[in-house]
Amino acid sequence: MANIYDTANQLEKEIRESQQFGDLKESFDRLKENEEAYGLFKEFQGLQQSLHQKMMAGEEISEEDAAAAQEMTGKIQKEELIGQLMQREQAFSTVLDDLNRIITGPIRELYNPEA
Repeated sequence: MANIYDTANQLEKEIRESQQFGDLKESFDRLKENEEAYGLFKEFQGLQQSLHQKMMAGEEISEEDAAAAQEMTGKIQKEELIGQLMQREQAFSTVLDDLNRIITGPIRELYNPEA
C-alpha cells in the first residue's frame, strides 16, 4: 500500500521544482529588490488582511475602507513588478487548483458516482 505522506512530500518537492513556482519565486525576489515596490506590496497585503478580518468578524466594510482599497488597487496596478507577480501567482494558482481537483477526485466520485 502506498504511503500518501511520502507521495505528498514528493509532490511538494516537485512543486518547488515546477516552472510555475520558479517563475513566481523569481518575480517575488525581483519585487523584494525594489524597496518602493516591495513597500507598496506589503502595504497592499496589510490592507487586504485588515479587510478580510473585518469580513470574517461580520463587520461591514466602511466607505473609507472601500476608498482605501480602491486607491491601493490603483497604485499597485501601476507597479509593473507587482503586476508581474500577480500574473505569476495566477498561473501557480491554476496549478494548485488542478492538483486539488485531481487529489479530491476520489471524494467527488464517492459522493457523486454518476459524475
